[in-house]
Amino acid sequence: MHARLDPTPLAAAYMRVRALSEALAAHLEPEDQCIQSMPDASPTKWHLAHTSWFFETFVLAGPGYARYREGWDFLFNSYYQTVGSMHARAQRGLLSRPTVAEILAYRRAVDEQVLHSLPHMSPAKRGLIELGLHHEQQHQELILTDIKHALSLNPLGPAYRKPGPLGQAIAQLPALRWVEDPGGLVELGRAGDADGFGFDNEGPRHKRWLEPFAIASRLVSCGEYLAFMADDGYTRPQLWLSEGWDAVQREQWRAPGYWRAPEQAGEPWRVFTLEGVKPLDPSAPVCHLSYFEADAFARWRDARLPSEAEWEHVAGALEVNGNLLPSSAPELADAPLHPTSSSSASADPSGLAQLFGDVWEWTASPYQPYPGYRPPEGAIGEYNGKFMCNQLVLRGGSCATPRDHLRATYRNFFHAPTRWQFSGLRLAKDLQG
Repeated sequence: MHARLDPTPLAAAYMRVRALSEALAAHLEPEDQCIQSMPDASPTKWHLAHTSWFFETFVLAGPGYARYREGWDFLFNSYYQTVGSMHARAQRGLLSRPTVAEILAYRRAVDEQVLHSLPHMSPAKRGLIELGLHHEQQHQELILTDIKHALSLNPLGPAYRKPGPLGQAIAQLPALRWVEDPGGLVELGRAGDADGFGFDNEGPRHKRWLEPFAIASRLVSCGEYLAFMADDGYTRPQLWLSEGWDAVQREQWRAPGYWRAPEQAGEPWRVFTLEGVKPLDPSAPVCHLSYFEADAFARWRDARLPSEAEWEHVAGALEVNGNLLPSSAPELADAPLHPTSSSSASADPSGLAQLFGDVWEWTASPYQPYPGYRPPEGAIGEYNGKFMCNQLVLRGGSCATPRDHLRATYRNFFHAPTRWQFSGLRLAKDLQG
């Protein structure tokens, strides 16, 4: 059994992760925690309850166990068909009851039982606790992205939290440079538990052949994306995949998500953030892009998006460091909760900056199983494997991703039109062999 699953460190991790979820919700009023702005998003209180349902269902439930409340397993199951039916996802915002206070009491009851039972649990059960903690960290990110979407629809533009102190103006964005890689036969993915925690979709370790390529030294900035917009990027069909062009016409996209157009000529663009509406920083990474927009920008720049294999190959040996969500509640006050300019981030000796944090980076790779992949047995097998269809992989984490949740092998995935996540892009291009 890995030392991280020993009772003392696992209990400490459990309390830290659970406390962070509640700290994220503490900025919100009960009314905020009930709203659902679209089917892809969920109310904050549902996230708090669902993550507790996970521990109750997969760690505590068993012979002789009585559910905390009758019917709550139906309300707070997400998509685990093998453990029972569930409330319709698009109707979670209609659940005024149970209240926020009742859900917080539910969390305390689950926490008490988990911590009491943890020292006596089998290694397999402790492994499920660890999985549940990383599952909850995914929902911590969703708490932020979902409430940002909801608040953005309010004409008053309310902020999730009060604005922090203003930073110094960025003098100049570092020039984008190309970092070349000879490619060749590389190994990717997790080798197993010796690599630390990882989701099942991150393995098994396997070989890939990469042709010579170059990858951009930093993320694409808002200023560079403004140039794409000024060059009629949204009205030139030759830059777009067919399905992307259809989305542009249907949704009337003319800018990234949360951007606010100038009200009068000569005024700057603004952007809705978790701290309310702010002037757009041209040096900050562009975010809230769909895959289609990222791909169109890359075509406009005579480049392309990297494959996930290329991304992991260059990131694999680097330390996970960057503009990420802190992993504990006391550090939250200093977290930007928004992408920041690469001018304030030092590049790795490899010449690459912002590989981790700021924005999830769209890759050109479909979300598919690695060679030899097999989903786990039982309901936990529904966690990742059944979504391996019609989605694209994103890498690197964002400003809303907990720091100790991330690693180079982590595979995020969304449908191509998705824009409410902190998603941006890094360019890549082919080299002559």
